[in-house]
Amino acid sequence: MSLYAIGDLHLHYQTELKAPGQLRNRVWRKHEEKFRKNCGKLLKDEDTLVLVGDHSWGRNLDECQMDLQYICDLPGRKILIRGNHDMFWDAKKTRQLNELYKPRIHFLQDSYETYRDYALVGTKGFTFEGPYYIDRRNRIVGWDEEAEAHARKLVARELQRLRNSFELARADGYDKFIMFLHYPPTNIMERYSAFTQMAEEYGADQVIYAHSHGEARFHDSIHGLYHGVNYQLVSGDYLRWMPRKILD
Repeated sequence: MSLYAIGDLHLHYQTELKAPGQLRNRVWRKHEEKFRKNCGKLLKDEDTLVLVGDHSWGRNLDECQMDLQYICDLPGRKILIRGNHDMFWDAKKTRQLNELYKPRIHFLQDSYETYRDYALVGTKGFTFEGPYYIDRRNRIVGWDEEAEAHARKLVARELQRLRNSFELARADGYDKFIMFLHYPPTNIMERYSAFTQMAEEYGADQVIYAHSHGEARFHDSIHGLYHGVNYQLVSGDYLRWMPRKILD
C-alpha cells in the first residue's frame, strides 16, 4: 500500500484545449494515454492517488463527465484537490460532489482524509503571480499593488480553509500531517509565506503542490527540505506523467 500524488492533468475530453503549452510542447502529446499506462503499471487497488488540482478544462460538471470518468477508472483510491482551473467545482458544493461520486472519488475541501496514521489535509491555496514590472536586466522592480491586495484576500480565505482541516484532524487525534496545495506555497519573490508557516506550525511532514508547469516555472517555489518540511512539486509535465510516491 502506497500514497502517490500528481497534479495538472488538464483533461479535455469534452472541451477544446485552452492552454497554448498543451498544443506546442511534446510532453503534452497524448499525455492522457501516457498517464493511464503509467498508473496501470505502478498503482494497485490498495494504493491512494492524490490529484493536486486542475483536473479538467470543463466549465461545468456536464463538460467534465468524461474527464471525471477517466479519473474514476484509474487504479486505487482517488482524492482530489481543487485547482484554479476546476470551474466545475464550487467549494460550497463539495458535499454534493462527494455524494455523486462516492466511493470512486473523494473531493477534499474543508475536511481531511487519512492514510495509515497520517491526516491528509489540502486546499487550492493561492500565491501572487504578478503582473511584475521588469527592468532591462530582467530584475523585478515593482508589481501591480492592486492585484497583490486582492491576492492577500484569497490567501487569507485559503489559509482559513486549511486551518479548519488541520484542526478537524487534530481534534480526532491525528498529529502527523501531509499538506496538499494546488498553488505553490511561495511565489518567486518569497522565501517563506503564510502557507510555509502553517506547515511548520502543525508539524507537517511534507507539502505537496502543483500548478508550476512548463520548464520555465518548475523552480518558482521551494524544492526539498526547508525548516524541517519536505516540499515536492508534482505537476504532471514535471513528473513526465509518472505519479510521485509520497509514502509507502
